[in-house]
Amino acid sequence: MKTKLTELLGIRYPVIQGGMAWVAEHRLASAVSEAGGLGIIGAGGAPAAFVREEIRKARELTDRPFGVNLMLMNPEADEIAEIIAREGVRVVTTGAGNPAKYMIRWKEAGIRVIPVVASTAMAKLMERAGADAVVAEGMESGGHIGSLTTMALVPQVADAVSIPVIAAGGIGDGRGLAAALMLGAAGVQMGTRFVVARESIVHPNYKEKLIKAKDIDSEVTGMSTGHPVRSLRNRMTREYLRLEQEGAGFEELEKLGLGALRRAVMEGDVVNGTVMAGQIAGMVKQEQTCQEMLEEIMAQAEKLLSQPPVLAAGEGEM
Repeated sequence: MKTKLTELLGIRYPVIQGGMAWVAEHRLASAVSEAGGLGIIGAGGAPAAFVREEIRKARELTDRPFGVNLMLMNPEADEIAEIIAREGVRVVTTGAGNPAKYMIRWKEAGIRVIPVVASTAMAKLMERAGADAVVAEGMESGGHIGSLTTMALVPQVADAVSIPVIAAGGIGDGRGLAAALMLGAAGVQMGTRFVVARESIVHPNYKEKLIKAKDIDSEVTGMSTGHPVRSLRNRMTREYLRLEQEGAGFEELEKLGLGALRRAVMEGDVVNGTVMAGQIAGMVKQEQTCQEMLEEIMAQAEKLLSQPPVLAAGEGEM
């Protein structure tokens, strides 16, 4: 399947793996790239030296394109941005801010820059700044979210910009990819589905909770602070929501969540840790290799896109 995204990035399939903090490290990223998608190393809040090592380790495992996700709120964002340029990373995705100040340096290094956006206004701003594409991420996604749904956001962003649009949020299989293409996207970004990849280092407890999750098992915390996060319901989310309802301040709430994602991902604490996952969690049924996932996703999407739409009796008649 060729789209503007596959041509832009030199990848086989129009699928990007989300740059999930603590989850998206060199093994997962290289496995996704080897399987034909675009793997992403998630810098998250990691120090610059760690990100440099992750890039070099990924390069030992694959000679195919991969990228780095830079969370612009990272205290070492300036240094990481320079490392990305010096290490010859092919693609960078960004979140939690405006990457405009790094754009010239990255462009000089031949890097494709793809910011994550949650509105048409931000998408247009990023296009003017020189972005090569944008990820339009709906609130169905796991982790930090915006306020618009994917179905509403993607076509509006596609209409607003001329650069390729990548749909994200609530996409976990070939049906989601096919739908995204119909909405005007050139590809998709998936995070939650890749959490349970065999190549993912995520603790078995986390994977098991995700596989057993139902469609209604995610909820959003942090609405009162302006930093909403979607994760699977557990003791930690219930406590967080209780404190929010009681009017707790930002600092108290942040203290509760400090290190909670790492505890869940690395230590398997799915009771008091933060188990970030999107609303498609109920669709994730088994652990698979990245190769198996992508082949399944593409086969389903291609089959759907090759079929005429199913109309009810009487529809389509003149």
